[in-house]
Amino acid sequence: MTLGESELILNPDGSIYHLNLLPSEIANTIITVGDPDRVKSVSKYFDSIEVKKERREFHTHTGFYKNKRLTVISTGIGTDNIDIVFNELDALANIDFKTRKVKQDKTQLDFIRIGTSGAVRKDISVDSFVLSTSAIGLEGLLHFYDSEPARNLGLERELSSNLKWAEFDIHPYAVDCDNTLAERILSNRIRSGITVTNSGFYGPQGRTLRIPARLRDFTNELSGFSFENRSITNLEMETAGIYGLAKLLGHRAISLNAILANRITGEFSANGFKTVDALIKYTLEKIIE
Repeated sequence: MTLGESELILNPDGSIYHLNLLPSEIANTIITVGDPDRVKSVSKYFDSIEVKKERREFHTHTGFYKNKRLTVISTGIGTDNIDIVFNELDALANIDFKTRKVKQDKTQLDFIRIGTSGAVRKDISVDSFVLSTSAIGLEGLLHFYDSEPARNLGLERELSSNLKWAEFDIHPYAVDCDNTLAERILSNRIRSGITVTNSGFYGPQGRTLRIPARLRDFTNELSGFSFENRSITNLEMETAGIYGLAKLLGHRAISLNAILANRITGEFSANGFKTVDALIKYTLEKIIE
């Protein structure tokens, strides 16, 4: 099937519409970050950089770190942006832009998210690291796709039964990380757990400034849930979309989180930039092992 111009949108120079990238400008291993400024915080450790491109919140650097070609790209905040970034990165790898047809031989990409997050358990300290073994999406992205084959339906059922949030029109989906990548990254320095991906930062994460939240005991309800001896550890805004789209497209993905806040104790990191930098350096070294 040939993809129409309104489906696969290309710029006049042949680059993909939002990311402004050509197929040759991405590596097979891709680090995603939310903040555009964090792209250079990663690529400053590269030995060389061959591509630097920016459009809107999507900044991309591709280069080499100790002989391994890597791409680091900013997604901005939220799974609406994840939908753009992951579909367009997959298109760069697996669609022939000249014929507008999906390639017969697919390229599998590895995605590693380096993000920030808030813990929902007292025993997860600020400035620690968490790897998301599974992600629960409360924002609905995967419900727009034929996504059941990629989802952890048992986790979804258990969570929905436990929380009873259907009356608020909240229908969670759940997706697991790629175990092969997780085994490569995990060490005694990183805790693992279930991450909740939210549609916003304030009300959708149980925060109240001037508008009352409907879910008044949000963080406590999540912190009390467990599935197969795994607890919900943290909240953020991208991981479930990353895991879902990566799995549906045949790629591998993991999400690493620098814990900058603890929602139960009310703490916030005084050394956030230092903590994120430490996670960046840790991740780069694990990628090349």
